[in-house]
Amino acid sequence: MNFFGQGKRKHSRAASLKTKAPWWQRWRDVYKNRYILSRFILAILMIALLFFAVEGWKTPFSYRIGDLMPHGVSASIDFEIVNEAETESKKEEEARRVPFTFINHPENFKQTFAKLKRNLIEVARAESVDELPEETRVSFGIPVSKSLLSDVSPYPDGAGPIFMSLKVLISEEDETVGKRIDVIMEEIKKLLKPLNRFGVVDMAEINRKNKIKPNQTIRIIPSDNSKNNDDLPEPFIAISELSMDRLLSETGLIGKNWGIFTELLPAKKGLENWFRNEIKSSLTHAFELTHKEKEEARQKVEPITDHYNMGDSLVRPGKRITYSGLNLLKAEHEQINKAMNREHQIIRIITVVSLLVILVILNAYYLINNEPALIQNISRLIIYMVTMVSAIALGRLLTNDWRAEIVPLLATVMIFAIAYTQEMATLTAFVLAVVVCVSTQASLEQFLVLMSASASSIVFLGSISSRSTLIRAGFISGVVFLMVSWGVEIITSDFDYLPWTDFAILSRGLSGAGWCVVTGFLVAGSLPFIESMFGLVTDISLLEMSDVSHPLLQELVRRAPGTYNHSISVASIGETAAEKIGANGLLVRVGAYFHDIGKMMKPQYFIENKAAGDENPHDHLAPAMSTLIIIGHVKDGVDLAQQHNLPQPLIDFIEQHHGTTLVEYFYHEATKQADLEPDHRTDAEESSFRYPGPKPQSREAGVLMLADAVESASRTLSDPTPARIENLVHALTLKRLLDGQFDDSSLTLSEIHTIEESLIKSMTAVYHGRIKYPEQRSA
Repeated sequence: MNFFGQGKRKHSRAASLKTKAPWWQRWRDVYKNRYILSRFILAILMIALLFFAVEGWKTPFSYRIGDLMPHGVSASIDFEIVNEAETESKKEEEARRVPFTFINHPENFKQTFAKLKRNLIEVARAESVDELPEETRVSFGIPVSKSLLSDVSPYPDGAGPIFMSLKVLISEEDETVGKRIDVIMEEIKKLLKPLNRFGVVDMAEINRKNKIKPNQTIRIIPSDNSKNNDDLPEPFIAISELSMDRLLSETGLIGKNWGIFTELLPAKKGLENWFRNEIKSSLTHAFELTHKEKEEARQKVEPITDHYNMGDSLVRPGKRITYSGLNLLKAEHEQINKAMNREHQIIRIITVVSLLVILVILNAYYLINNEPALIQNISRLIIYMVTMVSAIALGRLLTNDWRAEIVPLLATVMIFAIAYTQEMATLTAFVLAVVVCVSTQASLEQFLVLMSASASSIVFLGSISSRSTLIRAGFISGVVFLMVSWGVEIITSDFDYLPWTDFAILSRGLSGAGWCVVTGFLVAGSLPFIESMFGLVTDISLLEMSDVSHPLLQELVRRAPGTYNHSISVASIGETAAEKIGANGLLVRVGAYFHDIGKMMKPQYFIENKAAGDENPHDHLAPAMSTLIIIGHVKDGVDLAQQHNLPQPLIDFIEQHHGTTLVEYFYHEATKQADLEPDHRTDAEESSFRYPGPKPQSREAGVLMLADAVESASRTLSDPTPARIENLVHALTLKRLLDGQFDDSSLTLSEIHTIEESLIKSMTAVYHGRIKYPEQRSA
């Protein structure tokens, strides 16, 4: 058997005496054979992908969270590990040191000063507090007063002092009121000049929106619209210092300067009230800029590392691996890989590649001998390889924290058991379990658990009659996973250790069992996609398509009722015959329903659809033309099946149910005409009257061919006695056997004989005789 070829060719005795070609010539012949070369390249590509999937240049990391270390783990090399907690604490500390950045908008004060000037003008015009607008009184904090001229309590509640202080401030004998107010405004602007640089904040709003502590230092930058001609550095100040109450206090940025502005001192109370009531916050938090600066400060912090020397204890004896312990072991593992010299690395790579080559050769040998159709179909072969590589890559990815490596492995095994055979699924389970175990924990216990769980699911996937079968297989696999994992712990543990009392072991086993059940549900839910990708049809889909309400079958009933009845009869006898030889009877039954759907395109040309007395349209056609119409129902059936998205196995039935048999009736008619007209002898060539095929490629297709022929021919019997039926079935079977129609179907002679007996029994039952009852006499 060639490694990637179809099979060993027979050589003549003379050829066997030839000298053997040199190795370089044999390799050149392989290179020239594109079929072998393409498969060889795919095998090399698969080995390369597997090598990268398992990271073959690294040593496997065999520790997992929760693993019990009876003898502890000590460092085998000096290494350093980043102390995440201390490093993060340092980063947070540096981030806290970065002040919050606020943008000052002094341009907002222009409207504020304009309003103050208007209010001072209103005070200058008013003769009493009562004449001031209410808004102005509230701004200056002036209580309501009856009259300044009242003899009794002329200044109740301090209204007089505030109002009079403002009147005194504004009035000046040498200046008009307007000029005096302008002078006062210039003084006030000088007094409030710190606001142009520092601004003012509303602490209640700051606490509500930004949650900044009062003693938090902030950085103040000017807005784009404000001009700073003083070239002063950006101020840093506690945010509480910028509230208006704090600014006006004796030590505040504004309050400490009252002594300089002596002209304003008489109206200090009124002006301060106005400042508190009318000057709004001018600072806004630059959130993005603050976040950026804090993040930059965090990034500048150098990682704080802990140093471990060879021999230091990483996991104490009798303890389980915790998250922090796992990080230590990972850091040690990374250092070991970095310290590996070139020689050891090359030896490891060669070893891993050799293992992968052996497994690929083992897989290829099985496929060549047992699944040649998969090897021949390049697209299906690529899907197979991608599935294998993806399962291994996902298995390694999920084995770290989730311990869910069983999910991709079990899913792949179940899919292959559905798509191919249980034997192939078992081999796949072995290969996947070996690669996953060697590339992860390198543990025999892990291999036993994975292989046992996978094998237990394969047992129940011989026939998929319902989706519950897949779920049940996942459940059984989960039970096996739990029992085997627990048993392995008991076998490998010390005598003084009781695994059944350890909740961690039970929890790990239950987790794996749960993943198995989840996999069963995933595969069951993905079944339509699996069928489409692998070009297969399960019993579940067959049962759905066996419903007579299918659009194609309904159309067949309407257009060609005789063909429909013929198909139903073929399905009945074909299913029974298929089950007799252990083939898929359900597949034969559904295939029989659809095998003649092409006849609905020209139903009047097929005898079963003609009513008694109807004219035969073939009487007006040449035998060759009639043959083309008869043969054409195969192509029409394939087109209809593809338009209605029937699965490929059913399309194969339509193509193969006649194989390359001869349309005998019209061939004999053509022969007769050729004998009468010697010039037209070439019109009776046998090859022109044969179906295009292909011949049946499966046992089920072979059964359908015989059932179809027997059911059709039996209708020609005028007196269908059991003996005549037996002779008819035997003659039809022998004719197709001698014609080589079963050469590609893998049917054995004993199976063909069993099919023949089943068909005889079924047809005899169809045409069984009945007792003739005597007619009732009249009175």
